[in-house]
Amino acid sequence: MKKSLKFIIATLLALSAISSISAKPKTGRTVKEIKKSKEIKIAVFSDKKPFGFVDENGEYQGYDVYFSNRIAKDLGVKVKYVPVEAAARVEVLATGKVDLVLANFTVTPERAEKVDFALPYMKVALGIVSPKSALVTDPAQLKGKTLIIAKGTTAESYFSKNYPEIKLLKFDQYSEAYNALLDGRGDGLSTDNTEVLAWAIENPSFAVGAGADSIGSLDAIAPAVQKGNKDLLDWLNKEIESLGKEKFFHADYEATLRSVYGKDSDADSLVVEGGKL
Repeated sequence: MKKSLKFIIATLLALSAISSISAKPKTGRTVKEIKKSKEIKIAVFSDKKPFGFVDENGEYQGYDVYFSNRIAKDLGVKVKYVPVEAAARVEVLATGKVDLVLANFTVTPERAEKVDFALPYMKVALGIVSPKSALVTDPAQLKGKTLIIAKGTTAESYFSKNYPEIKLLKFDQYSEAYNALLDGRGDGLSTDNTEVLAWAIENPSFAVGAGADSIGSLDAIAPAVQKGNKDLLDWLNKEIESLGKEKFFHADYEATLRSVYGKDSDADSLVVEGGKL
């Protein structure tokens, strides 16, 4: 009886150990595994023009997509784009739905606890776009008013912390947020200054006022991989350093952003080459 009891206990302990090992989260696919599968899964925005969007032909386009295509090419694989909402960028990595997030992902200490960021390829601050008839030039003008933002963005955390007296109208998708601004459901919309400036150019009754074009700190935007995926992270860092030598991100700007911002726009205000801010 004692032997049987010891055997049962030993079996249960062994099963518990196996269960514990299997319960440990995967740290993402290695470069070798990605190459073997002949496909890399990259999360990008589908509605954040001009950085990640789907065009009239159903094709993904934009600054992030141009970079993603080069990553796939240099890996020798095809790319599978996975549309993502801002608030879900950490989740799609944690659950292994994608290998990489390239969706205007601003580096913050809180996010760095949950994902691993590679070297930066862009720099950005926040901006506010508003109707020209009631132009916002200072966030303080919005006290007691409504500011539209997308959930899970740096705009949400910044205004929640620094301007609690501003009412935040939150949406999952950027397209929903911009439609709300067009419909007059808010007094302004905040997201990356690079994006609101581009959107205002396409919507001439709106503008980004002086004083509302660079809010908060200047932050870095970088690719992100699942926490602990050092193999893919190291490859990405080497890739970004290598691309910097050929001024790849300036070429990306010329191909995807120059027509949006205009011939006199300054690429250096946004582009980061070789991961060096």
